[in-house]
Amino acid sequence: MELCRSLALLTGSLGLVSILIALSTDFWFVAEGPRFSFHSGLWPKEFHTEVPDYLRATQSLSILATLWGLVSVIFLIVSCIPSLSTRGYGPLVSSTMAFAAGRLRAALGLWGPVGSRSGPEPSLSSSSPAIFAVVAMVVYTSERWNQPQHPQIQTFFSWSFYLGWVSAVLLLCAGYCSSRTWRGQLGALRQQGEG
Repeated sequence: MELCRSLALLTGSLGLVSILIALSTDFWFVAEGPRFSFHSGLWPKEFHTEVPDYLRATQSLSILATLWGLVSVIFLIVSCIPSLSTRGYGPLVSSTMAFAAGRLRAALGLWGPVGSRSGPEPSLSSSSPAIFAVVAMVVYTSERWNQPQHPQIQTFFSWSFYLGWVSAVLLLCAGYCSSRTWRGQLGALRQQGEG
């Protein structure tokens, strides 16, 4: 359980850092011609140009992934504090991990009876940063992939774009690991309730 919590914290932190770097850099797409090279990111530099809808969607979803990832990492950090892991604070730690793991019902205290199979229902909040990041990347990729190309201009995705995909994978791993940690904590709480 501690290994999964540590892996969740590590992958969540790396995912958060990588999506922040991807958001703030402008090397998502590169175009090279015979006498020029141009790169662009999610934030157009020209003030008078209309920002395409797919860029706005990618910006919004990436920001949501960043914010939700930050909240999840904060709750994972709080769950690692030893003073909160004492016997009397079990529900606090469990609720914290439940939020980080995506069990919103458990985080709100809407538990089923101890030992019941109906327990908290899984939700998507642990995977929300990953889902937002994946959808943002799919929107951007599909729109850029389908744009018409000029025969003398070579276009390709660059490192910021790939970092965005890496962050989605890292956030998925963080969601999975924190979910496994939460399940372990829920099992331990149920055993305490039976004993």
